[in-house]
Amino acid sequence: MDKPVRIALFGIGKMGQNHLRILSMLKDVEVAFLYDVNEELCADLSKKFGIKILENLDSDLKSCDGAIIVTPTFTHFDYINKVSDYVKNIFVEKPLTNTLESTQVIVDLAKDKNLNIQVGFIERYNPAVITLKTILASSKQNIINIDFIRTNKMSSRITDVDVVIDLMIHDIDLALSFNGDVRDIYAHGVVIDGMIEYARACIIHTNGSFSNIVASRITEKRLRQISITTHNEYIDCNLLRKEVFVDKQSVEQRLDNVSISANTETIEVRGQESLLSELIDFVKMCKNIPSSTNNRPNQNDGMKAMQVAHKIQDIIHSAHKLS
Repeated sequence: MDKPVRIALFGIGKMGQNHLRILSMLKDVEVAFLYDVNEELCADLSKKFGIKILENLDSDLKSCDGAIIVTPTFTHFDYINKVSDYVKNIFVEKPLTNTLESTQVIVDLAKDKNLNIQVGFIERYNPAVITLKTILASSKQNIINIDFIRTNKMSSRITDVDVVIDLMIHDIDLALSFNGDVRDIYAHGVVIDGMIEYARACIIHTNGSFSNIVASRITEKRLRQISITTHNEYIDCNLLRKEVFVDKQSVEQRLDNVSISANTETIEVRGQESLLSELIDFVKMCKNIPSSTNNRPNQNDGMKAMQVAHKIQDIIHSAHKLS
């Protein structure tokens, strides 16, 4: 039997505890060490799960195959730098770092040290998104437009980043994944106390398709919606309910007139929890096994998403200063 993959987990807040829950389910994984600035919480979870607390980077991390960083965004840069001296396989929750400049430094660091970095764009592993890509691949239809809507009330956990980095960046990554490189960007938003809390962006891709992305932390309503228009289909996807509906146009000739009607198909979406799929992919990376979906987001994907996010932020803040 192969030795389990030994992983150190940095950050055990709400999201970090979700990672810990999933990692503890995987038979070929050993969570070797926990670390968090909250020493009391660290001690409690260490006792509950029987996992050692990381005390010495030099000695402890040398025995690990990988590290998972689920700390506040503004700390990602420092943690990646620290652990990269000891492990080459690193998972970082999105975004890669909190600024465009520091993200570029990490991209360069990964190249210099031959690091394998996986960025936590979890929606790539959402069964509904995987179903969408399967539908598009099978129908061979070119995308005209994709509408993304993602809303959530402001979280007390997240105070260091705006709505573009907190929520919109998930859909920026998906837009790039679906439609490719960007030719132009238009955006507007609402700035409250210096922080963007509502953002709307239109991305024109080099392939001629459009991505319209809305992200909001102003209202209580929680939405995760993707709607895709192709020449012959309209595909509606609810990421929360894991529902996909496909409307296909059919043309019926009636005398000299033509009427257009739509046939709606409901696609049953099956699949395992997105975080489970995501972490299984990271464990594969630690074992030097290719991604089963060939869709594992790396530091370059993180950089591309951050470049678009940074442009959207600049447009919105510039408009706000003029108003």
